This record gives sequence, structure tokens and C-alpha cells, in this order.
Amino acid sequence: MSAPTEAAPTGPAQDAAGRTPDLLYSEAEDDLRSAVRSLLADRAGAPAVIAATESGTPYDPRLWESLATGIGAAGLLVPDELGGQGASHREAAVVLEELGRSVAPAPYLTSSVVATEILLALGASGGPVGELLGDLAAGRKVAVLALPFTASAADAATAMAGTLERTVAGVAEAAAADVLLVPTAAGLFAVAAAGEGVEVRPQVPLDLTRPLASVTLTGAGGTLLAGPGSAAAAVAKGLRAGAGLLASEQLGIAEWCLTETVRHTRERHQFNRPVGSFQALKHRMAQLWLEVVSARAAARNAADALASGSPDAPLAVAVAQAYCSKAAVHAAEECVQLHGGIGMTWEHPAHLYLKRAKADSLAYGTAGRHRETVAELMELPAP
Repeated sequence: MSAPTEAAPTGPAQDAAGRTPDLLYSEAEDDLRSAVRSLLADRAGAPAVIAATESGTPYDPRLWESLATGIGAAGLLVPDELGGQGASHREAAVVLEELGRSVAPAPYLTSSVVATEILLALGASGGPVGELLGDLAAGRKVAVLALPFTASAADAATAMAGTLERTVAGVAEAAAADVLLVPTAAGLFAVAAAGEGVEVRPQVPLDLTRPLASVTLTGAGGTLLAGPGSAAAAVAKGLRAGAGLLASEQLGIAEWCLTETVRHTRERHQFNRPVGSFQALKHRMAQLWLEVVSARAAARNAADALASGSPDAPLAVAVAQAYCSKAAVHAAEECVQLHGGIGMTWEHPAHLYLKRAKADSLAYGTAGRHRETVAELMELPAP
């Protein structure tokens, strides 16, 4: 009779480098959250955001100046020597959580995360790359990657094609951009958005808080930032960071929807009882809570993996997007449904969260695309 085998020791999960991910918020991150939440409550409350979307010009330059320069959020990913805050993706994720909670129209994800990450990946501390990074960190300029909002990291190689003579549809927040980062077969170019030969035409988006535009370049001049090889890798890294931190924005959306739904069902009475006390609604909100908790773990893991440069970062990002996209949409749908008639009105902000959640579910790759990435990275046969 053979001796019983000893059970393998269990403990916190580690990444490929043997590092245990840190999913908790630090004191500095909590302080940053408080500052951003206070600013958004003052400048981007629900009435202000609804009014801005109805006006057709959702961006508030004063809000962006306060967020980017006053708080210093625009330079969180930029090193100190380039004029930034020298923080990490963890702090940027906290900012995006709060922007998701308020669905504030601000080009933070596209400029301060994706464009900034692309420029950092080019590795040049001086010249036009360093100068542009300094402008982005200081909030003096906004840069946007001239690719469709649906483009994922897997599309980076194919994006490096064509010339500066092109039309790109579905570019998120191009209307707020000062600089367009344009990938071509010759490399990555920085093109002035208001320059000659550049036309930015607004499109009708589902999410009115993050406008889309069609960008047409005809004889436009640009500054070459990098050759095609290094540019493709940088664009892929920027899109991956965008997808990973987008999960934190989706987490913020889901958290607001759950919190607001619980509040409403406590205050709304039927048959002399709060509707939230009905068992069927309790079950639905409990399920939402479980999804939000799981989404928080996935989003924090992705942010921590990106911040630490973990070799598991591509997997963490794909898992976060595959899960958080669905969680945010479900939370927003339940928010509209459980608010009853008022949830279907234009005056209540629930529709803004549903539209942002649906638009985000397509951004930087769909959940299905990210599940395929998980299958490839884990060498599993795709369904």
C-alpha cells in the first residue's frame, strides 16, 4: 500500500515572474480617488453631463484643465524627468474608475493612457517624442491615435500600412485632439489636428459622452516619430494598456449602477414596502454585487500587471476585458430596468451609463476577441 501523497501547498497566486499581484488600493491611490471624485462631483455631476451631451459639445476645457493640470492626472504615466508624475498604471486606473462612475466627457483614456503609452514605448527621452510627452503630461496638448476605437493590440501590425493620405472612421475623441498619431507603412507620424490637409468630421456615436469622428488626411504634413518596426510594437503596447485600463472604467460604470440601483430600490415604495425588499429584486442585486466584486479583482489585476511590467500582462488584460465588458453592460441594463419608468427617461443619467458600457464593450477589442487571446496565450483550443 503506497503512502498517501502530500497535498501541494496553497497560497496567493503568482505571475510568471513569481510575483504576487497586489489588488488592494494604497493610501496614495485612495487620496487620488478622493481628489478626482471631488472634482467630478463639482464639475461633472449628472445634470452637467446630460446638458453637455445635449449641447453637442460635451467637452469642458475647464474640467480637463483641472483634471490634467490641477490634479496632475495627465502625467501619471510619464516619468518625472519628462515632466510627469512618475506614477504607474495603478494610479491611472483609479482615475479611470472615477471617470467611469461619472461618465465625464474627458479624453483621458485616449490621450493620457493610449497615446502616452505609445510615446513612452518608443523610448526616446528627447526630440519630438520627448517634447510631445512633456506637452501631454502638462495638459498643454491632447493626442489621439488615428485608428478606430474598436482596434485592438492584435491589429497593430496591420495598422502599419498605407500613407498619410487616408480616411479613418470611428476615431474616439478626435474632436478634442491637438495631435493625431498616425501609423503608416513608413512609421508613426505626429500630425497637427488643426493643420492643413486634416479634416475631422463628427460622427453620430452611441455614447454621446465619448464622441467619434472621421479623420481624413489629404496632403497633410507630419513629424516622423519612429520607423515601422518600433512603431508597430509601440502601438500594440498602447492599445494593450488602453484595453487593460478600460476595464477600470467599466468597473466604475458597474459600481455606480449598482450603488444607484440599491439607493433607488430602498427609497421607492410599493404596497407600503421598499421595492428593494422584494426577494426577486434582492437576488438580482446580489448577483450584480458578485459581478462587480469579480470585475474589481480582474481590473485591479490588469492594472497591477501593467504597472509592474509582468510577463502575464497580456493575459491579465485579456481576462479583464473579457469579464468587465459583460459586467458593465449587465449592471447598466439592470440599472435601467430596476429604476422602472424613470430609468427609461432622457432626464435620468442611467441611459448615459448604458450607452457608455455598450460602447466600451467594443473598444480596443470585443470580449469575444479577448477570449480568443486568452485561448491563444494558454494554448487552449478556441471554441
